[in-house]
Amino acid sequence: MLKIFNSFTRKKEYFKPIFSKRVSMYVCGITAYDFCHIGHGRTFIIFDVIARYFRYCRYQLKYVRNITDIDDKIINASFRNKESINSFTNRVIDYMNQDFKLLNILSPDVEPRVTEYIKFIIAMISDLLKLNHAYISEDGNVIFSVDSDINYGMLSRQSLTYLKFSDKIKKINIMKKNKLDFVLWKISKKNEPYWNSPWGKGRPGWHIECSAISKAILGDTFDIHGGGSDLLFPHHENERSQSMCANKSIYVNYWIHTGMVILNNKKMSKSLSNVCILKDILQNYEAEIIRYYLLSTHYRHPLYYSEENLKISSLSLIRLYRALKNTNISNTIVYNSIFELEFKKAMDDDFNTPLVLSIFSRIANQINFFKKKKDFIEVNKLASILTFLGRELGLLMHNSDDFLKNLSNYTQEQIKEIEMLLNMRDNFRKLKNWEEADNLRKILLNLGIVIEDDKNKTVWYCVKKM
Repeated sequence: MLKIFNSFTRKKEYFKPIFSKRVSMYVCGITAYDFCHIGHGRTFIIFDVIARYFRYCRYQLKYVRNITDIDDKIINASFRNKESINSFTNRVIDYMNQDFKLLNILSPDVEPRVTEYIKFIIAMISDLLKLNHAYISEDGNVIFSVDSDINYGMLSRQSLTYLKFSDKIKKINIMKKNKLDFVLWKISKKNEPYWNSPWGKGRPGWHIECSAISKAILGDTFDIHGGGSDLLFPHHENERSQSMCANKSIYVNYWIHTGMVILNNKKMSKSLSNVCILKDILQNYEAEIIRYYLLSTHYRHPLYYSEENLKISSLSLIRLYRALKNTNISNTIVYNSIFELEFKKAMDDDFNTPLVLSIFSRIANQINFFKKKKDFIEVNKLASILTFLGRELGLLMHNSDDFLKNLSNYTQEQIKEIEMLLNMRDNFRKLKNWEEADNLRKILLNLGIVIEDDKNKTVWYCVKKM
């Protein structure tokens, strides 16, 4: 049975959907004000794999991933560009779709935009006011009162006593009874976009949008809510609180959070100006290499991003494609093979993709073993199993010859330079000067060249686009 690490209980739990063989999942999507970065890529590839696995297990899945298309950052960016908000957000969403398509991230079943759900947001805010969980501040904004919810802080395990005096709570120019209180409806300033509401012309706060959208599409209670770990507090804490107060019911049964991306020992974030933009990485590396790399670390763990790690990880994917080279892939799979059972066991253990990738490596080793024995019946059976299981992770989608050829597209000058370095390395290896040979491997790696030594020759590929 599938076990999922629930961020609420901080432990793995057996997954029991609300309705048998039906799963409802909501994931917080992008705020459409800038290009997507590698952190977005990681989070949405992980939930893409989770969605694929539920369908592989014959669940009927309803996957919702929202888009925030109105907030302060969007307004400011559109003003700077002298562009209408609608035109600006549509362009940013197009960029997102281009990146996600290259990374083989399937579209969710429903992709709601906040501006399409304003009436649902207003209805939920009205309920919170009637139930005395919200108030209208002196400056006209509608504010949620955290003091009205005795369970506030349970998801993120925050101490309210500490938070009330924490320097981490940013001061904003909105009148509140408690500085932890948060905005549900924000009165618009002059020249800002607005919607009419019972409280005046304004727009929704960030946290209320996901509560209202998920309720409208999935109901008061649903199975899984996901997002990056940076959303745990305050976004998901606030979501959970206002939803449970408004609906008088459990909001979500399982919370799933992906780990942070770390760059130079600091978490990657736009506020620190240290993000790696997906568009730029995709211009330099084959998209499936990036996807493989992002699945090579367990989703709950921090991912230490570096180009060197990306290049090293790419060699593992190349080995899989090399094993598939000159094989006959059949669509007729022998189900319940030992490898498929191991695949299920790994995925059932909180979606353990690194373990799955190690299983793929073992299948590739078996393919190579049977190639040497010229047992092509076994070779083709294993190659079919590897391809079938790989595609359940959104990998191995290419013909092996085409994929490997795309990593070998160089000019004659580039080939001469690479071969010169490889010859120097071979000479050092013959002299058993392993230190210099390893230094040349690192030099080649910095150039984007990954190499693999076998008995008779060194095979190399350039994983960085030239």
